[in-house]
Amino acid sequence: MSVSIYTASVPVFTQMLGGLQGVLAKAEAHVAAKKLDPNALLQARLYPDMFPLLRQVQVASDFAKGVAARLAGVEPPKLDDTEQTFAELQARIASVLTFIQSLDAAQFADADTREIVTQAGTPKEKRFTGSSYLCNYGLPHFFFHTTTAYAILRHNGVEVGKKDYIGTY
Repeated sequence: MSVSIYTASVPVFTQMLGGLQGVLAKAEAHVAAKKLDPNALLQARLYPDMFPLLRQVQVASDFAKGVAARLAGVEPPKLDDTEQTFAELQARIASVLTFIQSLDAAQFADADTREIVTQAGTPKEKRFTGSSYLCNYGLPHFFFHTTTAYAILRHNGVEVGKKDYIGTY
């Protein structure tokens, strides 16, 4: 049985971004219930050299939209990374979900062999086939940032579990 690049990307991003929306909603409720400054969570990190929660969400959503767009052969939408609140992060995720769900499976027809070039023309340039880009680059980075966002919240006392992280499937 083979799995299409579309099936291995858009539905996975959709499910996991839905889980991220859920854990962020629980984080916002946690902040309100405990009468905490929201920035205590939005700026929380697992370690000083890691991105805070806010940036983890931005990067996770960037990978979802960027990977899906490149595999579909379209330009990814530009987001300005100006979010400062839970509501703004939720809006960002919603806009990414709207974008990736607008992509048609037919756009991914030759995605497994399509050449994907990251950071073209720089010393960090990498070339991939679409399948390698998704499996060896895009999904691992996406999962790293969604997992780290979840871990930051869990570490800071937000009552979330694996079911919250996984989302609806």
